[in-house]
Amino acid sequence: MKTYNFPRKKSIALLLDPDKAKGDSLQNILIIANESKTDYIFAGGSLTFTSIDNLIIEIRKLCSIPVILFPGNLLQLTLNADMILLLSLISGRNPELLIGNHVIAAPHLKDIREKLVSVGYILISCGEKTSVEYISQTEAIPCDKPEIAIATAIAGEMLGLQMIYLEAGSGATKPVPVNLVKAVRQNVSIPLAVGGGIKNKEAVEAIFNAGADLIILGNACEKNPELLIEACRIRNKFI
Repeated sequence: MKTYNFPRKKSIALLLDPDKAKGDSLQNILIIANESKTDYIFAGGSLTFTSIDNLIIEIRKLCSIPVILFPGNLLQLTLNADMILLLSLISGRNPELLIGNHVIAAPHLKDIREKLVSVGYILISCGEKTSVEYISQTEAIPCDKPEIAIATAIAGEMLGLQMIYLEAGSGATKPVPVNLVKAVRQNVSIPLAVGGGIKNKEAVEAIFNAGADLIILGNACEKNPELLIEACRIRNKFI
């Protein structure tokens, strides 16, 4: 089994929700992902009614891009992804999402440790309350309090987490502010991912320039698949 990691280089990931990514729309976006050389496909969501495994099977029928599990809860756990994000919601204080779910999942994951990437998941409030905040029963860090995000990210790195993920949340009205991304980048050395609310190429370029290594695109690509092409073109400028 080939293993993957997240190097310190500019990358683009396409996030697919099993409830939405189906039929012709799934086929079309994966054709675009292949042609634009998208780096990763993330599979998962805050709340899903459709099997993650079925989505992974369909993705693999249509493309060879690495599939990364982005689990919203334990019901989305599968061993069939190329890599699994072991998310610890370090911006919140819900013990189940800090360590509780990890304890329950550990016996199932112990034999595939080469697939696991421990991630410090930091929710940033960028507008209206998102699904992630509601489901996780946690409060996001205000976007105008970068010092809290910085301290949280530093703590995550000191605890040995492999990546920091700044998330505005699914359906966010705007992305994580550039100044906050830049501030976190200046204070941690591990890979930095940013997702949520990124709706145009200008935001992609600004976030990459601020120091993000990985940008995750989701809802915006459902409405405008061309955004994925534009994002990959911008990524290519940094290679």
